[in-house]
Amino acid sequence: MATNIVWHQHEVNKARRADAKNQKPCVIWLTGLSGSGKSTIANLLEKKLAEHKQHTYLLDGDNVRHGLCGDLGFSDKDRVENIRRISEVAKLFVDAGLVVITAFISPFQRDRDYCRNLLNEGEFVEVFVNTPLAECEKRDPKGLYQKARQGDIKDFTGINSPYEAPQNPEVVLEFNGQSAEQSADMLFNLLSKKGFLNHVG
Repeated sequence: MATNIVWHQHEVNKARRADAKNQKPCVIWLTGLSGSGKSTIANLLEKKLAEHKQHTYLLDGDNVRHGLCGDLGFSDKDRVENIRRISEVAKLFVDAGLVVITAFISPFQRDRDYCRNLLNEGEFVEVFVNTPLAECEKRDPKGLYQKARQGDIKDFTGINSPYEAPQNPEVVLEFNGQSAEQSADMLFNLLSKKGFLNHVG
């Protein structure tokens, strides 16, 4: 732990940055199994928010592992560190006044709560993309489930590593045959209705 470090308070703060963007900064955290549709929905949601002049940034699990978390594997310890880093980055982006969208399996409740606890009340929106394991395996866009079933991939969430479903998410996207576009629209409307996007008009 570093010592002799003091937080420097700058004159331009989160409120001023958000006011300049005419929006309410927050983290919209999509969690769910691999293949649940998180990244697709997140991408469509960001597109819709951009159409409504919201300033956003999308953090995606695979993309982040190409850089910021490129040194991490998929053990439970590395998964925890992966989400810790993402949470700290998300906090900085919220401080910049942005609407941050994340798409991560993030299998452990305590790690999602870590991000929630970094932010002010109302700034963290947990979205459970509740696509059943059978449907995710059926989709298997990257062929990962097949490899995990064959024993080629260890510590794969849902097969040989646990996934803890959110206990009290702000939003649940239930799988019942709707398209990713419909899910993104539903999420956008729910967020707007609940006041998380209260500057969207």
